[in-house]
Amino acid sequence: MALSAPEISTSGAQRYAGRWTHAIARRAFVPMTSEQVQELLTGHAVRLAQALAAEEFSAEPAREVGRALVEANLTEPDTLGWSLRALTEHLVDDVVPGLALPDQAARLTRLQAALAEGFAWALRDRTFAQQERISRSAWEARNEAEQALRDSEARFRAVFSGAAIGIGIGDLTGQIVDVNQSFADMLGYSRDELRELNVSTLFHDGDAPGIWELYEDLIEGKRDRVRIEKRYFRKDGSELWTDLAVTLIRHDDGRPRFTVAMVQDITERYALQQRLRFQALHDPLTGLPNRTLFFERLEAVLQDREHDRRVGVCFLDLDGFKAINDALGHDVGDQLLIVVARRLAEAGAGAGHLVARMGGDEFVILVEDVDEEGTAIEVAESALRAVADPVYIGANQLAVSASVGVVDRFVTEGTAADLMKAADTTLYWAKAEGGRGRWARYDPERAAREATSTALAAALPAALARDEFVVEYQPIVSLGNGGMRAVEALIRWQHPTLGLLSPDQFIGLAEETGLIIRLGQWVLERSCAEAGRWHKEFPRARLMVSVNLSARQVSDPEIVDQVAGALRHSGLPPDLLQLELTESALMAPGGEPVRALRRLASTGVRLAIDDFGTGYSNLAYLRQLPIHTLKLAGPFVDGMRAQDPASVVAERIVDALVRLAHALGLSVTAESVETLEQVERLTALGCDSGQGRHFGTPAAPATIAELLRSAEMPGG
Repeated sequence: MALSAPEISTSGAQRYAGRWTHAIARRAFVPMTSEQVQELLTGHAVRLAQALAAEEFSAEPAREVGRALVEANLTEPDTLGWSLRALTEHLVDDVVPGLALPDQAARLTRLQAALAEGFAWALRDRTFAQQERISRSAWEARNEAEQALRDSEARFRAVFSGAAIGIGIGDLTGQIVDVNQSFADMLGYSRDELRELNVSTLFHDGDAPGIWELYEDLIEGKRDRVRIEKRYFRKDGSELWTDLAVTLIRHDDGRPRFTVAMVQDITERYALQQRLRFQALHDPLTGLPNRTLFFERLEAVLQDREHDRRVGVCFLDLDGFKAINDALGHDVGDQLLIVVARRLAEAGAGAGHLVARMGGDEFVILVEDVDEEGTAIEVAESALRAVADPVYIGANQLAVSASVGVVDRFVTEGTAADLMKAADTTLYWAKAEGGRGRWARYDPERAAREATSTALAAALPAALARDEFVVEYQPIVSLGNGGMRAVEALIRWQHPTLGLLSPDQFIGLAEETGLIIRLGQWVLERSCAEAGRWHKEFPRARLMVSVNLSARQVSDPEIVDQVAGALRHSGLPPDLLQLELTESALMAPGGEPVRALRRLASTGVRLAIDDFGTGYSNLAYLRQLPIHTLKLAGPFVDGMRAQDPASVVAERIVDALVRLAHALGLSVTAESVETLEQVERLTALGCDSGQGRHFGTPAAPATIAELLRSAEMPGG
């Protein structure tokens, strides 16, 4: 009976394909998007439905669908299983609803079988094709590898035989297996002769330390390659310097197999390097080691910290070398340096000391092992003797001497820079001690004091800005009635870490740095201000304040204006201000101090000479100065002690000075008065006033005010 044409439901086919897509996506990776898979499977669903409902049934479309699944890479086994089950469970209901054929079940079974058969055959064909491609690729790779190996061996043999550098192959015992002709030519052997040698015979005691250890690490597999500069000896005994690179060749499992060495002759380059290194490390004028080589050796010595080793440095500088250069010219100076360098080198050669030129006329001797305390000093004295003999250059006979700074210490006590800094400091000490041909030894305590002074000098300006200075006042007492007639202003530095510093610890530094003018002006203004307050509170006391002026202040053109300003702002009467000057300040050249003193005296202030008798004042010149007071230096008063035979002489000197001062109309103040006996003897000699610990130590302004208050009280 004829069948009516089936109606294929497009929406049903899409629904069926959607289930199919979802099932595949859940079971395996799909190399397409869900939309692409569903579109593909919708077409397959329609083909399967058409084959099922066809009037003349054929299962071939199912085979084609099975093959198409494989071609689309939908090859998971679960994919096939679901596809077969869906034929019977969903195809009719979803795609051709209402289809009812007498042999419908048989047709579905045949479609399942055909789909599975097509799927299986397509998968088999693809597997065979892949295996064929793999097999063909393997054969091709093998052929290519064999050809590459043959090509590689040919290239290696060509390189090995024709290379300009030497190439050698050795086994793990060190036996030389083969060398090329270049290697043989370098060493002057035949290739056969070298094949009979072991690598160990090419190593020598003179090789750089560690070379043999590097080779042992290589053949043990601890390294893959080594590159060094190595010296060989040719068959005729001559030296050959080479750039040697040795590579370890391993088995596939990583075990060492053999070594390949490549050797390049660098003898000429090495000689050039040595010449350049010599030039870089030696002074071109004298041929001595230069500062670079010296510091290399010194650093090497300082690295040896395993023993209680001492190292010494003698830093030498010629005396008066600049004068020789200026007078006779640099050519003569250079010749002198050459002679001195040779003498120093000869003096140090016997003991193995390194002698280097640091630059200019400075030389340094490195004593690598100081066995005794005097070893470095002996080296310094030997160097001084070596350069002391006259030097004859042309028609010139030159007297030569030097100064030496000596430092010796344990290698653990600082760096090379520390050692040379100490040596430079010590050389400065030797120069500063005067004379020629001297040495000085480093003193850590002295260096610490100088370092502290340097730090103080640097801190002075900031200290003045931070108001760290204070002024204390020491009483000056009349020897006639015992009353306090004046005070001397004495500056102190309240240092934040060092505490209260006395003037002798920083005034010299202020002089050197030029800060003394600002500092002196500050003391002047502060002292006048304090004295002005005392005068207002205790006008009957008529207490005078005595302020020291430095030589720089006296020479300052503004000193008169500064004094006048201090008096004006403080309200202190001029006759209650005394300015103290040293004899050296009065004797400054140019006459400026005398002119300044006369201008100062015209303002009404009093002037005194401090520490009189210790300088070089011209006594006749003293009459021309507008001076009011002489302050006798402390050593004269200190000599006036009981039970001291010299006290008679000291007393006569004081007596003469007092008489001289009085003859010139000057008053006399004795400094450093410490005992009652000194007071009595000074009073007997007619001295006007005294100052010292017997009368009181320097005190704060409040203490002076309290003394004045007590003096005004009844019975005070």
